[in-house]
Amino acid sequence: MIEPGDLFFLFIVGGVAGFVDAIAGGGGLLSIPALLWTGMSPIQAIATNKLQASMGSFTATANYVRHGLVSPGKLWFAVFMTLLGAMTGALLVQRLPNAWLETLVPVMLIIIALYFLFSKKIRLESGEQRISLTAFSVLIGFTIGFYDGFFGPGTGSFFTIAFVLLLGYALPQAIGGTKLLNFTSNVVALGVFILSGHILWLAGIVMGAGQILGSYLGSHMAIKHGGKLIRPMLVTISILMSIKLLLD
Repeated sequence: MIEPGDLFFLFIVGGVAGFVDAIAGGGGLLSIPALLWTGMSPIQAIATNKLQASMGSFTATANYVRHGLVSPGKLWFAVFMTLLGAMTGALLVQRLPNAWLETLVPVMLIIIALYFLFSKKIRLESGEQRISLTAFSVLIGFTIGFYDGFFGPGTGSFFTIAFVLLLGYALPQAIGGTKLLNFTSNVVALGVFILSGHILWLAGIVMGAGQILGSYLGSHMAIKHGGKLIRPMLVTISILMSIKLLLD
């Protein structure tokens, strides 16, 4: 039973995570530790995180589509491959004993945080397309979709970097494509976890309400300010999350 104070805490964290995710990704580095802090098991935290993240990523995706920054029709194959990857990852993670996850989750969080620490050196301006959209869909859609279904934190940042470096997207369009694929992987993994019964619904819905608010505000900020906001947010979130996880 989650205490009212913990629910309020989850709502606030959900709002901040949604705002961050809509602009730069990395919200899972806030939401999963917050869910674990309430006493959930690792598999419950991962499953419940998919519920609240689906609510936030849908809100941001709808906003980006409405403003013409992403075309679901153009990215349909990437959506399909992300769907397959997320389903595979969500099925696999449930086969691991909780004892493994209790060790694996913090280790993976630290690895991702270290990546974010050094990602500030990667150029994120738009440029030349290096691979075809089909190759991108298979290599990136499936792989990152699998990772998101299996674990999740940092998925948005990985997708954004891939869109920019491999497809040559400008940052606002890259974030729009990221939210579409991120929503796909979130909702597919959510469906698998619903069937497994690991979701704590009240916590997920309360946190998801915060996600909706934060995602709406964050996506509007990104649309209005574009790369001038997104790039500093990517760097800032990378550094702050890395420091937090390394000191915990």
